[in-house]
Amino acid sequence: MSIQASMSADSQILTINVKGRFDFGSHQEFRSAYERSGLTPRQYVVDLHETDYIDSSALGMLLLLRDHAGGDSADIRIVHCNPDVRKVLSISNFEQLFSIE
Repeated sequence: MSIQASMSADSQILTINVKGRFDFGSHQEFRSAYERSGLTPRQYVVDLHETDYIDSSALGMLLLLRDHAGGDSADIRIVHCNPDVRKVLSISNFEQLFSIE
């Protein structure tokens, strides 16, 4: 499991890449990825291209990111989900809270 965060050149978009399992073991690393920048980007992108597993604690982490980013006004995109990850997000009705692409 590895989590990488990168800020766009204009500091408007923070992209967080999750590799491997996205579960409770990722909690501290995921939280640090969006808190350590010290900046408040306009948009967050969670790239799950290399994520092969997601569980309920990861769903909770995504909700914490949403709260951190402004709740209902947050602009968060979850991108590049494999079919299994997308199914978990769909069953949890996360398309109501996030833009899933």
